[in-house]
Amino acid sequence: MQRRDLVRAAALAPLALSLPSLRAQGAWPQRPVKFILSQPAGSGPDILARYVGEQVARGWSQPVVVENKPGGQNVIGAQAAARSPADGYTFYYATTAAMVTNAYTFKALPYDPVKDFVPVRLVGRSAFVIAAGPAFQGTSLADAFAQAKAQPGKLTIASEGPKTFSGMLADAVAGMAGATFNHVPYTKAPDALQDVLGGRVELVCLPEAALKAYLQGGQVRALAVSSPQRLPQLPNVPALAETFKGFEYTGWNALFAPAGTPAEVVERVNRDLEAALKQPEVAQRLQALGSLPEQRMTVAEFDAFMKSERERWGTLVKTLKIEAQ
Repeated sequence: MQRRDLVRAAALAPLALSLPSLRAQGAWPQRPVKFILSQPAGSGPDILARYVGEQVARGWSQPVVVENKPGGQNVIGAQAAARSPADGYTFYYATTAAMVTNAYTFKALPYDPVKDFVPVRLVGRSAFVIAAGPAFQGTSLADAFAQAKAQPGKLTIASEGPKTFSGMLADAVAGMAGATFNHVPYTKAPDALQDVLGGRVELVCLPEAALKAYLQGGQVRALAVSSPQRLPQLPNVPALAETFKGFEYTGWNALFAPAGTPAEVVERVNRDLEAALKQPEVAQRLQALGSLPEQRMTVAEFDAFMKSERERWGTLVKTLKIEAQ
């Protein structure tokens, strides 16, 4: 009997040792989950990331902590995320610039958007707005084009820089109209808006979410939106597609994980995000924040979406003749 007990105990030992790891896998997450963000606190992406994090955390019994690492045209935050442990507790809440356009506007990046990350899920798409401040002498985008044509390079527009998402939008639109804007680059949307409100810059091009409060307060006037149709929250503002047929230029926000993150965690986060985004109140809130939620997208579908985005933006960069620096 004693020998049989010893044999049985020896046979069960590996299973006993494996139980803690199995329990740990099944109980993810066991501690707070971090979203790294390349934009500063109070920016449009920051507001979205915090709200999305709050919603998805409800099913995790663990909080989502947003860590802001702005600067370097998203490079600082993206690099920090890429170098984070691939343990399922750190994710990169990214925008189009960090994961697509930077690859075409930088000669060298300290991170690889393709190799250093695995796609988790698209959260939503966001329209950009071209708006006017008190210094702008006109009432429409047509007026802006007329002024920019009459005096090339004089009409100023605040953006995140000519090689950023908002800057490329401004240049793409001006180019199609045969005009030229004078870019005044900013690293923070609030700084750009302060100069626009103070009359030091005439126009501004930023995500709708970043401009929302200023548009509602009448401090800036929207001239056009970059979505293919007018936005429900700005029904009187024309879409750029009304001037340039077929034009669509929307950004997006999405979740990525450091390469090597367990596939089961990636799938779990994808499913939990989808469950949150399908909630009517969540969808309405995101839309109010300037992001149209993507209510259905698997990990594989998001991977295919990213490949198509890289191709699309590569073509646009060539069209605008933007040289990597």
